[in-house]
Amino acid sequence: MRTARFFPYLPALLLAGCTLSSPQPFPGASSEYPPQVVVPKLTAPSQKRPLPHAVELPPAFAEAVARGTRTEDGRPGPNYWQQQAHYTLEARLFPKEKRLEGRARIRYTNNAPRSFGVLRLELAQNMHAEGALRFEQAEVTGGVRLHRVAVGGQTLEYNEVEPPGYMVEGTQLYVGPGEEIASGATVEVEIDWSFTIPQAGASGRMGYSEDNFFFLAYWYPQMAVYDDVEGWFSDPFTGGAEFYHGFADYDLTVEAPAGWLVAATGALQNPDAVLTPAVAARMRQAHQSDTPVQVVGPGDFDTATQSGEGGRLRWRFTASNVRDAAFSVTRESIWEAARALVGDRDGDGQIDYTTINSFYRETAPRWKEMTRYQQHAITFQSEYTGFPYPWPHMTAAEGGGIIGGGMEFPMMTLIGDYNARGDSALYWVTAHELGHMWIPMIAGSNERRFSWMDEGATTFLENQARFDFFPGPNHNEPDRQTYLATARNNAEGEMMRRSDFHYTGEAFGTASYSKPATVLVALRGLLGEYVFKNAYQTFIRDWAFKHPYPHDFFNTIERVSEKDLDWFWHSWYYETWTLDQAVVGVRQEEGETRVIVQDLGNVPMPVRMTVTLDSGENLYVTLPVEGWLQGRRELSVSVTAPDRIARVEIDAEGHFPDVDRSNNVWPR
Repeated sequence: MRTARFFPYLPALLLAGCTLSSPQPFPGASSEYPPQVVVPKLTAPSQKRPLPHAVELPPAFAEAVARGTRTEDGRPGPNYWQQQAHYTLEARLFPKEKRLEGRARIRYTNNAPRSFGVLRLELAQNMHAEGALRFEQAEVTGGVRLHRVAVGGQTLEYNEVEPPGYMVEGTQLYVGPGEEIASGATVEVEIDWSFTIPQAGASGRMGYSEDNFFFLAYWYPQMAVYDDVEGWFSDPFTGGAEFYHGFADYDLTVEAPAGWLVAATGALQNPDAVLTPAVAARMRQAHQSDTPVQVVGPGDFDTATQSGEGGRLRWRFTASNVRDAAFSVTRESIWEAARALVGDRDGDGQIDYTTINSFYRETAPRWKEMTRYQQHAITFQSEYTGFPYPWPHMTAAEGGGIIGGGMEFPMMTLIGDYNARGDSALYWVTAHELGHMWIPMIAGSNERRFSWMDEGATTFLENQARFDFFPGPNHNEPDRQTYLATARNNAEGEMMRRSDFHYTGEAFGTASYSKPATVLVALRGLLGEYVFKNAYQTFIRDWAFKHPYPHDFFNTIERVSEKDLDWFWHSWYYETWTLDQAVVGVRQEEGETRVIVQDLGNVPMPVRMTVTLDSGENLYVTLPVEGWLQGRRELSVSVTAPDRIARVEIDAEGHFPDVDRSNNVWPR
């Protein structure tokens, strides 16, 4: 997509007739869609239907293109930059008191080509402060209590007027060191804080359960993203739409009572200091095994860890180039582990692996299959995305009582017990949460503004994993029907609407999950499996460990497919239009058979027809989208066939989400 391009169709050419000059590929099929030259009989242009227009770049994005940090073809520009941070974090957990004490030292480098005088950080736990702005009910715990804020070793005072000092506004922390932070400069921020842990915090994304399990996320002051398009990102966290985080390196130490097992984002650096020799040996064995190994069982709960100094242990983890850090602490969870194949990470021709960990309590018996579920999901998704899982482990922690579904973090996921929902549903949520390791954990999109970029892409990826794990059913269909139900009820919100500003939960869910996943299936049907998958993989590869915006996605698809798809983006992403194509008649006269098609919806799409003859032979006819783009509501096409037509069906393969498929078939 370009800022000043036009749709690739010529009215004069269309008036003379439209010819399909090349086969259209069928996604998932081994052969190409058979070609059929078609010449629609065009009625006079109609202005009764709305027409999609060229998708203009937002001013801030267009300025980034002009500065060379973004490009019009979807790639990062030659001048692309992003900020750099290194976190040294210490967390002290007090399970009985449900309290966390933390200390952070953040080394922050300003790579922007400009200076600024105030740093912005996010305090997500302040969603639980009294009087906080939030869109969902939440336990009031008091939020974050800041004990010390310092920059460059200089302790700052609370000051709402001007730097030096710091101030808090909702979930935002503003730190002013008193002098400009120049381009290329590095500043060190130190913060001490504490908070009472909510039972199901951040809308069920962290908390504690049964006094034997804690999952800590959104627990530390985190640098807000400062990007090349809009500068500081300061949209508040209100409990619904999720997060936009920068990539950073982490050195994390978690102090917890002896007897509690800790898992976290990053590689465990001191296993022998915290685990007993027998457990450490089983862990190493499991991490080299293709089949699950029980590292800690019910008989090991009291003997899994060292005794520690003063009855407490310090677990140290390190991680590079991740956008967040979370950890679980459990004292009565079974620990199973294995390894999963991810492909060739570094291009040396050798197959690489990651380790898989599953922590679950005996009250969650369905989790006995979790390690196998994770192995499949990580291996399949590494292959499908074309980007091998890059980190040393993937760990799932069972958090029944905190969460019903699942929530993703780098190398970690929190998932409910799924006792009431079945084994297949547990695999589905596992594939979904692990699918998020690619978007937004690798391609770091802005979830709070554009939830469809990560949730929709991940729902699509989950469904492809389900096809592989549970062959037979059409795993795209439930999401399509969810989207269509909302569309038929006129209850949609536009996908490009900011995620926190949908009118209803149904509109948010449809625009974030089911509709974008369904539209990706339609895009694959439009482009064909090979082109679509190439474009999809290219987007992830180009934007790995960077911050893509929606237009980067649009432009990448167009570059790889070599098609101007503004009509597609505008119709599906910026509007709540629907697709409803209909075969309204077949006129079989001597020497000619003419099929008449109407477009009853507002989304223009090519018409893919399967024409079945009395002999049983099928002909395949495609009417290109250009006829609809001229404002027409009806097209007719002459079909040359050796026999009479017995049946005509539009989109027999089911690629496109038509709101009324009953009129796709003639005879009815």
